[in-house]
Amino acid sequence: MVIAVAVDEREALRELVEFLPDRAVPVAERFLRWLVAEGADPMMRLLADAPVDDEPLTPAEEAALEEARASVARGEVASYEEVRRRFLGGV
Repeated sequence: MVIAVAVDEREALRELVEFLPDRAVPVAERFLRWLVAEGADPMMRLLADAPVDDEPLTPAEEAALEEARASVARGEVASYEEVRRRFLGGV
């Protein structure tokens, strides 16, 4: 029965595609390609479905952000390549 439902849903999707206005076809194609490529990844699904973190920052978090911003402003940063060398042994 699950297979029949999946077939019916796929057929319904095919029918919907036929009714798309021409200007919407490229958008629909990009979205469907995204679903195939990224949407199938369980981690990407979890991240996409995760609730927005709307909790206010604590004073400690605010202080940590200010410290990090000041560090960047002073140029105390590492390139991507340097981080890879440090943590992955030059991989």
